[in-house]
Amino acid sequence: MTVDFELSDEQRMFRRTLRDFADKEIMPVASEWERTGRYPDQIVERLRELGLFGLNVPEEYGGLAADRVCYALAFEEIARAWLGAAGLFGPHSVACWIVARNGTPEQKRRYLPRMATGELRSGICLTEPGAGTDLQGIATTAVRDGDHYVVTGAKTWITNARVAGVLPVLVKTRPGERSPQALSVLLVDTGSPGFQVTRDLPKLGYKGPETSELVLDRVRVPVENLLGGEEGRGMQQVLGGLEIGRINIAARAVGVAQAAYDAALGYAREREAFGRPISDFQAIQLKLADMATEIQAARLLTYWAAARSQATGGRVDMEAGMAKMYASEVAIRCALESMRIHGGYGYSAEFVVERLYRDAPLMAIGEGTNDVQRLVIARSLVSGAGRLGW
Repeated sequence: MTVDFELSDEQRMFRRTLRDFADKEIMPVASEWERTGRYPDQIVERLRELGLFGLNVPEEYGGLAADRVCYALAFEEIARAWLGAAGLFGPHSVACWIVARNGTPEQKRRYLPRMATGELRSGICLTEPGAGTDLQGIATTAVRDGDHYVVTGAKTWITNARVAGVLPVLVKTRPGERSPQALSVLLVDTGSPGFQVTRDLPKLGYKGPETSELVLDRVRVPVENLLGGEEGRGMQQVLGGLEIGRINIAARAVGVAQAAYDAALGYAREREAFGRPISDFQAIQLKLADMATEIQAARLLTYWAAARSQATGGRVDMEAGMAKMYASEVAIRCALESMRIHGGYGYSAEFVVERLYRDAPLMAIGEGTNDVQRLVIARSLVSGAGRLGW
């Protein structure tokens, strides 16, 4: 049996298109737009033109229906230029997957065509002030009242909340009960009375898209907006979405790590000390060698998880968890090592590495902390559901 570590011609062309876009239209403006707090409307428009809002939307609804490796490539290349730009369509892509995989035929017809074009933007609405990893601990309730649910609660750390037109919201349709069967997902129109984004959260990094707190004050949601048309399936639906999201996060981490390495290598070749480029010194060479090796390992692990997801068509919790956990730790290490290679300049906001150093930690937290990923991996191994090798 042969193992092919190469991208297909189609995947290479897809990557080349995205790389050109990222290099020419995102990278030159990223640091300045982040510093001034400018919202990247122009990048959003180009994402629309490239069809990237429809990455996870089937072709019958106007989407790209990208394979999982292309999905990873998209986030790697955009995050290499600016992590914030990847956030403009990252949670949206997970929401598209959740609707495409779990929605009723009518829900798919109603939402997916507009989500594919970016006309209708989205995100994922899970976390609450008192519940993050522990999704069964959410307090947001949805009480049936005739042909509507009345939704009451609060959510936090919701990316793209202000620009979203619809949000999959995790709720308890059995208030007071703590079990997976108590959870459901409602597709909430953000223009509904009682839906309010209360504030944007100040963040260390990941600038560009807003990340917000919101309140649902007796929001009335039509029963036909119950995802899949059946109560009690919310945990299963969002866990499947988070798994795809972990491939997304892993790919973003690879992109940030690559950007840190590129900056370090370029600086080391140009910066001189004692009459020589610092790239001539063994201490710098060892750092570069470690960074390059770890980045390539993280990239292959991410592509492996993506390819396994595509091949099986089912859950790949172990593979996605491995990729997300390892790649995010590599991004953190590479950002720090790049800063060290830059010396004092690495601490200056005039150099890109300072932004990368602030952005990198997000990937170790988002879509489930790395300690949670270790538990997911271990449980898969112990149960026999996960296996190593090809």
